[in-house]
Amino acid sequence: MSLKKWVVISVIALLVALAVTFDVTQYLTLETLKEQRTALQQWFIDYPVQTFLVYFAAYVLVTALSLPGATIMTLGAGAIFGFAWALLLASFASSIGALLAFLSARFLLHDWVQARFGKRLEAINQGLQRDGAFYLLSLRLVPLFPFFVINLAMGLTKIKGWTFYWVSQVGMLLGTAVYVNAGTQLAQVDSLGDVVSADLILAFVLLGVFPLIAKWLLSRIKQRRLLGDYQRPKKFDTNLVVIGAGSAGLVSAYIAAAVKAKVTLVEREKMGGDCLNTGCVPSKALLNVAKTVAQIRKGAQMGVHVDGIKVDFAQVMNHVQDVITKIEPHDSIERYTNLGVDVELGDAKIVSPWEVEVTRDGQTKRISARSIIVATGARPLVPKFDGLGDVHWLTSDTLWSISELPKRLTILGGGPIGCELAQAFARLGSQVTIVEMADRLLANEDEDTASRLAKALEHDGIALKLSHKALRFEAAEQGSRLIAEHDEKEVPIEFDTVLIALGRQANLTGFGLDELGVEFAKTLNVSPLLQTNYPSIYGCGDVVGPYQFTHVASHQAWYAAVNALFGPYKTFRVDYSVIPWVTYTSPEIANVGLTEQEAKRQGVDYEVTEYDFSDLDRAIADAQDSGRIKVLTKPGKDKILGVNIVGPQAGELLAEYVLAMKQGIGLNAILGTIHSYPTLAEANKYVAGNWKRAHAPEGLLRWVAKFHRWRRGGD
Repeated sequence: MSLKKWVVISVIALLVALAVTFDVTQYLTLETLKEQRTALQQWFIDYPVQTFLVYFAAYVLVTALSLPGATIMTLGAGAIFGFAWALLLASFASSIGALLAFLSARFLLHDWVQARFGKRLEAINQGLQRDGAFYLLSLRLVPLFPFFVINLAMGLTKIKGWTFYWVSQVGMLLGTAVYVNAGTQLAQVDSLGDVVSADLILAFVLLGVFPLIAKWLLSRIKQRRLLGDYQRPKKFDTNLVVIGAGSAGLVSAYIAAAVKAKVTLVEREKMGGDCLNTGCVPSKALLNVAKTVAQIRKGAQMGVHVDGIKVDFAQVMNHVQDVITKIEPHDSIERYTNLGVDVELGDAKIVSPWEVEVTRDGQTKRISARSIIVATGARPLVPKFDGLGDVHWLTSDTLWSISELPKRLTILGGGPIGCELAQAFARLGSQVTIVEMADRLLANEDEDTASRLAKALEHDGIALKLSHKALRFEAAEQGSRLIAEHDEKEVPIEFDTVLIALGRQANLTGFGLDELGVEFAKTLNVSPLLQTNYPSIYGCGDVVGPYQFTHVASHQAWYAAVNALFGPYKTFRVDYSVIPWVTYTSPEIANVGLTEQEAKRQGVDYEVTEYDFSDLDRAIADAQDSGRIKVLTKPGKDKILGVNIVGPQAGELLAEYVLAMKQGIGLNAILGTIHSYPTLAEANKYVAGNWKRAHAPEGLLRWVAKFHRWRRGGD
């Protein structure tokens, strides 16, 4: 704990101790106030400014320390200063005191609470971020909620301090006025029940609910204005229109058909989207070929000598297309038509909240639907570099059309796509250079993970140009040249082909979204229900984010489809609590949950347990004994917070941890599970064993040792 926190705690503890020692609360009673009223009024007559300031400070202190008596202080203000001055004093003193209590709770406990209960509080924090003023105003207006509890509880959330203050100032004003007014007639008040009757409490409750009702009404009015220019069809052609037949769109349509809804799926290019045609499938097929080449070369170390290894790149690319062709039936028009999906090929444009126009070969067809799902995916991000048009450049989309292996390939970007393709082409025979602006590869991975991959890539002959910022491209006498900036100097990098692998951007234009007024920034703006600002329009997949993975797109598709088909009667908030991801290099890199750098960024306390593949029998037998498993757990507990695996078949090994985290299973359960010998999966059990040894009950074991010594007859 920091020195500042110790100081704040000490000051608060001292003030509370003084309050207890001098029994301050004995003066904060109705009886004492009535007894001292005349004397207090005389002091105000004799010393108006001093009395006002002292009372103001005392009021702030009582509320800041959450001492019982704020109500009596408000009554007292009315009795001493009269209605107008008392309302001014009590209103500001109570709000300032509440703010101090709020800030104290936030400074002392906020990080601790968020670190331990952040996932559980995520929905509350999102709600406060979205509706914080309305929510807090309702709490302030309803006297059923204790004043000091609201102050402290709000400090543990992420509501802004200024929002808390001004809403408290406004929200408490009416209640303060009631008590101040009662204080001006203190002689008629025998108990606090005389101030706040049941009818008044009911009125406050209704008043407190009003902001939420008002918010709902404003939302309805906003929706009516939004929909005002559009005529809702009396009958719909279909229950659901899905735009885009990639992973998200296909799953959305599949689910709709499975629950017997009428669904139309619109695709303008190829069924299967990026994953099948330009992403996951072709890249993994290419990586498998490259891995085979590497294994053949490595065979010499084990006594297998293969002379004259030759890579026919044109045939490799034909093989990649063959793989796509074999998988195509899974995503084909025929299959989805047989499932009950109406598949339309053409350009889709949303022309109203319930209508989509599909244009093909100059013919336009309008389809009405109760709901629409936008699953239009993403495309490679290509910045406007000077000179890019003068060189031969590719993206992960256009790469699959080449038939000749680039002799010198420069890859711009050291993320997962860049690293995977760099290794594949290097193993197939290209001279590969990775140019990365950051000082390391894989910015979202832990530094030790990125370092392991960097060594593997360099072992494959890949040149890493880290901390190099691409400036422009130039045509050269032989090939082309990238001019990059490194250490404030321009560095030329020669190449024949450059692959732009700088990430992907959502496909948001050309579908009528901007004309309709659907809100989006870099991605489509959606609620936790995956609903846009139009209640009938939903989004899922890469066009939404925040994770651009095929399996996340499929995961989101279930929520989008179910909410679109069954809302508002039954809806589900999308769950991102356990998201795995894999980088398919050699070694593979697999993650689920928190990485170390993310845990540090969030301020989450954790312990690290590791197991190295160099000690694993199967890995040694397979000559793949380089890598490790790293597990993050709660301190002293076996609860898994995150897992990072670097090694052979890391993506397959990760599945056990994904299941464990999803079902709340800890390392003890993994340790108690039988794993076949010899398998790579034993590594999961061994890392659990390392955790168990690190948390062995040493005190108990010493007594067990004495027990065994006693059974031997003593020493």
